[in-house]
Amino acid sequence: MKIVAVIGASGFVGRYVCEALRARGDGVVGFSRSGTGDTTRVMEWRKNPAAGERWDFSGIDAIINLAGERVTKRWTEKNRQDFYRSRVELSETVATTLRGMEKKPSVWINASGVGYYGDTADAAYGEEAPMGKDYLAELCGQWEHAASGVDGVRIAHGRIGIVLGRGGMAWDQIKLLFSLGLGARLGHGRQWMAWIHIDDLVGGILHALDHEDVHGAFNLASPNPERNVDFTRKLGKALKRPAFWLAPAFVLRIALGGFSEAVLGGQRVSPKVLLKSGYRFRYATLEDAFTELIHS
Repeated sequence: MKIVAVIGASGFVGRYVCEALRARGDGVVGFSRSGTGDTTRVMEWRKNPAAGERWDFSGIDAIINLAGERVTKRWTEKNRQDFYRSRVELSETVATTLRGMEKKPSVWINASGVGYYGDTADAAYGEEAPMGKDYLAELCGQWEHAASGVDGVRIAHGRIGIVLGRGGMAWDQIKLLFSLGLGARLGHGRQWMAWIHIDDLVGGILHALDHEDVHGAFNLASPNPERNVDFTRKLGKALKRPAFWLAPAFVLRIALGGFSEAVLGGQRVSPKVLLKSGYRFRYATLEDAFTELIHS
């Protein structure tokens, strides 16, 4: 049994991860801003420290950091500061804490995003691909750099794609729009979507936790990315609702501001590291994912 610290334990992904850890017999110490949360998924809650202070990782065997202010809102200067603080500065403080510990946790899984690659156009990217040059790519690069350089700790950066899961903002909002017959192709629709079912996201994180050959970057995305136009068509078919609308690029730029870059661009990525280390996806295709999410 491992004692696993989960930072961001009260968030959407954090709740699923904590539940899976407890289900397999691991002990979970949840970290939150308030120091409290749902006690059915964790054995103990600890509070996030104030800025610059050290974390309480006493008795911890492994760390999973899922914290990060959502970037699906307008990229104002204030929001960009929040994105940076909740990712880069938080990870820097975790790293500083670990460097000062005599008995360190053996592994640290730190969240990142497929936005690291920028807009890949039609090129298929594995983890060895270079960092992109746009805002999200630079943010992810800083995030990963902050969570590094700790001797004696295996560190892995999980670059997460669009997460499809009940209770998640992405899936719940997409499903609602499509159910109302308002499903729409975004811009030209040729951009690639790196997506992952929540069960495979959790499974991939736990796989990385347990397998020493997973270190550095690893993509948490299905081996079968889809173009936006195909995602739109397949979801409309699964819900038996029309999906013939178009959200023009100029409208998205006005409505979303800087975040429209992420919506109109895309990432065609492959989870090479997970596949090479033996992970098997439960929902490798959109059809399988939609069947589970809609009909189960």
